[in-house]
Amino acid sequence: MTKMESGGRPRVLVRGAGVAGLTSAVTLAERGADVVLLEIGGREGSGASWMAGGMLAPWCEAESAPPEVTHDSLESVEWWAAHVPDVARNGTLVLAPPRDVGDIARFARRTSHFQTVDGARIAELEPDLEGRFDKGLFFPEEGHLDPREALGALRARLVALGGTIVVNAPADRMAEDSWHGARPDWVVDCTGIAAENQLTGLRGVRGEMVLLRCREVTLSRPVRMLHPRIPVYIVPRADHLFMVGATMVESESLASMTLRSMVELLTAAYVLHPAFGEAEIVETGVGVRPAYPDNVPAVTVHGRTVHVNGMYRHGFLLSPSRARQVGDIVFGGPAA
Repeated sequence: MTKMESGGRPRVLVRGAGVAGLTSAVTLAERGADVVLLEIGGREGSGASWMAGGMLAPWCEAESAPPEVTHDSLESVEWWAAHVPDVARNGTLVLAPPRDVGDIARFARRTSHFQTVDGARIAELEPDLEGRFDKGLFFPEEGHLDPREALGALRARLVALGGTIVVNAPADRMAEDSWHGARPDWVVDCTGIAAENQLTGLRGVRGEMVLLRCREVTLSRPVRMLHPRIPVYIVPRADHLFMVGATMVESESLASMTLRSMVELLTAAYVLHPAFGEAEIVETGVGVRPAYPDNVPAVTVHGRTVHVNGMYRHGFLLSPSRARQVGDIVFGGPAA
């Protein structure tokens, strides 16, 4: 282990308990750092991470993301499966309404590691969709998780490793009281859009979601419904809950969901299966994702501060690889 000037384990202050902050904190603690995690909100995931879909879909994301995103996210399913319970590894199904079925061929040209499936295979994968779609793509190596359960599991893991978590923390707190007056050796800033005044090019991208409960429908994997304007995904969770999202709007507003977004999300669910027409709307949500101009998350170093930011729509997908980078910076090289 690389020792700091303090002569012991590196003291690391992590700011922000979203997915980037928690994965960084856990990774650092696993490698031997003394970690204090500060969150200005009242719980972990107070920001955009709470509204995430939780899809671990490196091959599907290749449709619109640069190759770096796919390459760096290949480890994500294994990392999450090793750290949190109930990671489903059932793949992803990509479908389109009959009028937009040509979009499936376009999606296929931009991606790989899929199987082209017909109506019979779709019904085999998802019996509740029998007779509803004639063609689709199946990405068998992908997975998904419930972000809220995953964030809680990471919090518990950090505490078990001896880390400290402080919620409702003032933004300027440096946590000297956690180290008997000593300052941290490193600060890892994972505060998302709150850091836009410190990081060049960072912007906010608004995302909206709906959480539905529909006991008449069962799905085993995320379904991406291709749409001319935005792809809509329907992600199953426990107790017949389904997360439907998510729009991408160039805005930092946290105002309530727009009527247009609500209609598009609910229509996609209804097209997938008419039973969603009787679904209970459990929750609607709006979050602001931080993004750089290329929409690729980045780790940057300014003195003894490491910024992990610009997660865009890849927070759960890319946070393990970005956390590994943070660990290599703090400890001076890859883990043995």
